[in-house]
Amino acid sequence: MPEAIAEEPVRAMRMWNDILDKLVAIPGVTSVGFAGQAPLESLLGFRNRQALWAEDNTLEGRQLTVEMRLIAPSFFKTIGTRIIAGRDLTWSDLYETRHVAVVSENLAREWWREPRAALGQRVRESSRAPWREVVGVVENVYDDGVQVKAPEFAYLPALMDRYLVFDHAFVQRGGMLAIRSTQAGTESLLGEVRKAIWSVNGRQPVFLVTTLDQLYDQSMAQTSFTLIIIAIAGGMALLLSIVGIYGVIAYAVSQRTREIGIRMALGAQPAMMLPVFVRQGLLLAVIGVALGLATAAGLTRLMSSLLFGVSAVDPLTYAAVSALLMAAAVLASYFPARRAMTIDPVEAMRAE
Repeated sequence: MPEAIAEEPVRAMRMWNDILDKLVAIPGVTSVGFAGQAPLESLLGFRNRQALWAEDNTLEGRQLTVEMRLIAPSFFKTIGTRIIAGRDLTWSDLYETRHVAVVSENLAREWWREPRAALGQRVRESSRAPWREVVGVVENVYDDGVQVKAPEFAYLPALMDRYLVFDHAFVQRGGMLAIRSTQAGTESLLGEVRKAIWSVNGRQPVFLVTTLDQLYDQSMAQTSFTLIIIAIAGGMALLLSIVGIYGVIAYAVSQRTREIGIRMALGAQPAMMLPVFVRQGLLLAVIGVALGLATAAGLTRLMSSLLFGVSAVDPLTYAAVSALLMAAAVLASYFPARRAMTIDPVEAMRAE
């Protein structure tokens, strides 16, 4: 391999290294990272899914299709991805083209059952690529939206040799600069970032500037709209249910005005009669709520793909809705019965 070709990727990596050093020196910037792309950018059409093989004989040559990311040191720290086992990549790994890799927790569990067991194992992305030692395991990262299962990831050094089908050293020449700052999303920070980048390479374009919050909102746009519509429909259904339960039970109790008059004429006291009517109304509500919960538990499983951080059968939500409906039943039984008991028994007995 000609020396000029071998040194070119190293010069390119040094350029990124210098840019990162310039960026981290900006006031308010606490960390800077570099990678081929940011989390959730797959939704914008930026993907790099590749096959990955493990050397472990117990896996019988199995392969996984994973999200492949080329990264530089401090990327995980900047993005906020926690290292579960092992270590992060270092600049020595990049400049010395060490055959190393970092994998996600779900990939480690898929092949080796636990994250720590993945350390020291070897993987590669093609038959032409060298075996790479797994030096770290990081937590799972959502890449297709937080409502979709996190894919398996393999993170490789942004400067590497014999990458995929290339027969020479390769460097990620375009990518994403992640910046953690107290001024994130401001025009002043963006101006400082452009100055820092162009002070190293005046021809380097800076575009598609965004924040992780914006990427998150974009990833959730369709799901959020669907959930808003469902929430409105659910709220209307709940309101109609409360009104319906109250109206039906209140009407049923009011039809027993004559019965109440007879009981009072025979000496029954309101303090003894009210609990009877309330219990009867509550019993009907409990039966209805039980049937409704059973039906809802089955139907809400159809919405599981729209839910994040909560199960399809959420106890708190079910308990709150059930309490509202039973409260409506209690009030619907109490007020009509109490009103009927204030009527003169003779007049009550004449009621149709």
